[in-house]
Amino acid sequence: MELLKARLYRLAVLYVGSESLAMEAVDEAIYRGFVSLKKLRQPEFLETWVTRILLNECKKELRRNRRKRPLDAISLDALADVPDESAAAALDALPLKEALLRLPGELKDVILLRYFSGFTLAQTAQSLDLPQGTVVTRQRRALRLLRLELADE
Repeated sequence: MELLKARLYRLAVLYVGSESLAMEAVDEAIYRGFVSLKKLRQPEFLETWVTRILLNECKKELRRNRRKRPLDAISLDALADVPDESAAAALDALPLKEALLRLPGELKDVILLRYFSGFTLAQTAQSLDLPQGTVVTRQRRALRLLRLELADE
């Protein structure tokens, strides 16, 4: 779990857009992972299993804090301490950040896992508990929407 913590934190910050909400989600996901570790049937899927728990926790945190957060309040400075800063640098391009935040949740999940967390198609499908074909379709749709958004700017 300790090895996954940096990756989980990076994903949570990208998903919820707030350092404090991300820390809450990561802490809760790690806690729930430890408590439910006996339920994990295949230990080789630990990372995708914990990622799925984290995504659910991120969604819960966003529901708890329903108020609309301004785009300027989204800070990715917290990612500077994480070894892999390429995701933060890629997302920090303002038009891309704005376009990604406007994506529907199911499409944003796929893009964050595939391109900013480095998950394979199979890992993404397993993390989201979706068939791979659905992940491919959502990825195509999200990329198409991002292209349209960025082409307009």
